Amino acid sequence: MGVSYRDLEEIMAERDVTTLNRWVIDYSPFIAAEAKKRKRPVASSWRMDETYVTVKGQWVYLYHAVDKFGATIDFMVSGHRDEVAATAFIKQAIDANGFPGRVVMNKSGANYAGIENINMLLMLAGLICFIEIC
Repeated sequence: MGVSYRDLEEIMAERDVTTLNRWVIDYSPFIAAEAKKRKRPVASSWRMDETYVTVKGQWVYLYHAVDKFGATIDFMVSGHRDEVAATAFIKQAIDANGFPGRVVMNKSGANYAGIENINMLLMLAGLICFIEIC
């Protein structure tokens, strides 16, 4: 049986709120680590795109990547649509999911430049695996 908001409100009324905050601080790293262990593997072919959305009244770019089966790989919100933001997004996605074999994207110059930056870093590090751009 789960805890409802009403139950949580009663518990917080009975106890000090700092107890709940302390529990979150103590146990959230363990929950996050367990969630990382249970992460499903993603396919090696990624589809990457960005779109312009509004968040809290502010227009931002939403970078999004899915694998060939449509499972979300990663996403990132950025104030800019440029090479730096695209490189940061690709690096974040690779850090969380490993290297893709192929990335399919639209004709965005920023995304292309971001993947080229990652390929350049791989080359400088002496790694042979390059990301194919389609």
